[in-house]
Amino acid sequence: MNDDAKRLGMGLIFWPRGGSAQVARYLARALNAVGWRTTIAVGTVGKSGERGNAADFFSPQAGTGGLDLVTADYSPALAAYAAGDDPMDAAMPLHPSYEPRDGVPDRIFTSVSPDQAQHAAEAWADVMRGSQGFMASRVLHLNHLTPLHAAAALALPGVPVVTHLHGTDLKMLDAIDRGDVGVADQPYAAWWRQHMVEIACSAAATIVISPHDLGGAQRLLGLNPSTVHWLPNGVDIEHFAPREVTNNERRDLLARWFVEDPQGWDEATCQPGSIRYTAAEVEHAFFEPDSRLPRTVLLFVGRFLDFKKVPMLVRAYGRARSQFERDAPLVIWGGAPGEWEGEHPHSVAQAEGVGNIFFAGWRGHDELPSGMACSDVFVAPSTDEPFGQVFLEAMACGLPVIGTLSGGPPSFVNVEHCAPDGWLVPHDDEVALAAAMVEAVNGPPARHARGQAALRHVRDGYSWAGLAHRFADLYDGVHS
Repeated sequence: MNDDAKRLGMGLIFWPRGGSAQVARYLARALNAVGWRTTIAVGTVGKSGERGNAADFFSPQAGTGGLDLVTADYSPALAAYAAGDDPMDAAMPLHPSYEPRDGVPDRIFTSVSPDQAQHAAEAWADVMRGSQGFMASRVLHLNHLTPLHAAAALALPGVPVVTHLHGTDLKMLDAIDRGDVGVADQPYAAWWRQHMVEIACSAAATIVISPHDLGGAQRLLGLNPSTVHWLPNGVDIEHFAPREVTNNERRDLLARWFVEDPQGWDEATCQPGSIRYTAAEVEHAFFEPDSRLPRTVLLFVGRFLDFKKVPMLVRAYGRARSQFERDAPLVIWGGAPGEWEGEHPHSVAQAEGVGNIFFAGWRGHDELPSGMACSDVFVAPSTDEPFGQVFLEAMACGLPVIGTLSGGPPSFVNVEHCAPDGWLVPHDDEVALAAAMVEAVNGPPARHARGQAALRHVRDGYSWAGLAHRFADLYDGVHS
């Protein structure tokens, strides 16, 4: 294909906060390096320096090489919601959500009317038309199943579409079919169920991120198997890499995260910084009292969504802690302020008296490698995790991982029986999860060996630089 024809339009309806935004950021940079010039159409909120600002998120300083962006500003829609109006009726309507949550502006798709969906499509078509780079696209890479598909049909009819499913869309469709409260009982559930099938089947190709989602896409969307491609997510192995930190550096980082600039937030206030710790508490938890050497640290990273099972992690940690030969703190890194499903993990820890847990709050992705450098084991007990991007990031930093035998992680964790890189336990099994944490904390040789295996595994097969060629081959195929 002529290089001038290798123009890609990538679409992401959400403002940057979840895993799909990280994928878009790193994949677009890798695609530019292999000759596919990429323009990203993406939502944004707030001013520069505020969480959710797309220009900041995709900036050269964020390690993305100055990507070409066209943005849709959701700030007026959020202001409309604050004033009591429907943010889906704003001139640039707010994106809906795949998860049912009360009291939030981005309500679930199944409560958004067909007329509002069409309004969103028309607004996004105008955004696309406003970008010379996007309108020059020869292939469109649209993340999730959203009104961007209808927008693309309006703005660029005839341009082939590759849909990239990240799992949350499939989870919502599955919830509709199961009749889940809060999802299937919403007034437009049947319409969205059919509409998502229609837009999915209109794509030239569909990408899924795990074998688990490969089956789900065919079952829920009725896709032709020949058009569905399993392409795993990757990791930036330059950004996420093993890093040695001195004890003084470690103390400085821990002091910033938990004492000087705490971002953890409680259920009562939802305000970053409402969970805070003293310097003495941090010193006692993270360093041995006699030698002053660092203790073993367990790390969770993610949002407080129901399938992430963070409350179960808190309870399993409480069960495991009494069996540790030496105490080991648990760091819970993440949780977008005010966003949680089910029980709030901090409330669970307080109610059940589980101590030694440190809530770091929502922090920039640029800080995460430092967080991993100060940790020894990554643990995330999700049920049916669509992929598990953060597992790869932890493994690329040389951390062994603890996950469950469900969803995406079994496709890349412990796939070599002679060189395991973590522990996988049955999902929703608190006892087994606790046992895995005990084994990891009490067994330094096994922990180190599995961490080294994880590092080798990721560097050999999951770098974005290597995976970009597989995406490029797919684009070449649908464009030819």
